[in-house]
Amino acid sequence: MSSGAVREEDTFDVTRVATWLRGQVGDDLAAQLEGDPQVRQFEGGASNLTYELRWPTRALVLRRPPHGALGGSAHNMHREHDLQAALGQAFPHVPGMVALCTDESVLGCDFYVMDKVEGTVLGKDLPQGVTLDPEQARALSDNALATLVELHEVDVSAVPDLAALDRGEGYVRRQVESWIKRFHAAATDDVPDFAEVIDWVTEHQPADRPHALIHNDFRLDNLVLDADDPTRVVGVLDWELATVGDPLMDLGAALAYWTHADDDATSLSLRLQPTHLPGMLTRAEIVERYCAARGLEVSDRDLTFYEAFGHFRLAGIAQQIYQRYRAGKTTNPRFAVFGPMVTHLETRCRSLIG
Repeated sequence: MSSGAVREEDTFDVTRVATWLRGQVGDDLAAQLEGDPQVRQFEGGASNLTYELRWPTRALVLRRPPHGALGGSAHNMHREHDLQAALGQAFPHVPGMVALCTDESVLGCDFYVMDKVEGTVLGKDLPQGVTLDPEQARALSDNALATLVELHEVDVSAVPDLAALDRGEGYVRRQVESWIKRFHAAATDDVPDFAEVIDWVTEHQPADRPHALIHNDFRLDNLVLDADDPTRVVGVLDWELATVGDPLMDLGAALAYWTHADDDATSLSLRLQPTHLPGMLTRAEIVERYCAARGLEVSDRDLTFYEAFGHFRLAGIAQQIYQRYRAGKTTNPRFAVFGPMVTHLETRCRSLIG
């Protein structure tokens, strides 16, 4: 994930944050955090804001909600911090938590600071200096899938703070109802209403699978790769949507991002990760290998639901951000394309449901 200068609309009082942070950590770490850090803003991500705080001998990462955020679990810094702190006991690919701030006098909102997982983060295309031949691309997609399987195999019951996230049966129903409401609330007059898709996913909901911890935004650009071996996953980022629920909903969400080299030109232009490279697993291979790894038998009808809903949910996420962009609540030019993305996702959904 590349970083750059902090956008003017996303600046904050660095001295105040650095002073607060030194008061939250032990003496050894505080000694490494003397003075103000250099601050850069990560360009990836479209919901919460992420910054690198770099001192001469230590780099940390700060996460905060965007200006004007209306709350909800996706912007709940306390929840995101505590989830990762708990998950770190059972899943080795989570950044270490450093400090949580709930005092709005520091930054004007809740935020938290965590360790920076050093490595390579892929974007739409490979970063400069990184190459993946077909064999490496296959290994990377295999290892990414294995990381998702590993996450879904975490014994949630052994970590009380994680088990508390499980709201019981009805996860699929709650997700369908919630994302329909969110999409309608964020609707603008230049995108489709998804009426056919909404009717279909409402009618074709499967019963919940046994629940697991799910990331809910699992894709290559949320993975940190070993700097010396870009096929090996060393970290998983962006836990804002994580919860406990049907793991096949997580798989369907991941498939919505997975673009093939032979997909249509619009899909390729909108892709967020380099899954078009020769050697990458196909969506069908991902499903087959995932089900084999976890010993699952899933009907074609249910698989269609999970993939179609994954696309609809992605459209809902994009539309929420696009509505903020249209309303002038963010000036990030990356979000101008989110309207056309939502329109294209409606076409993708309809092609899936036939």
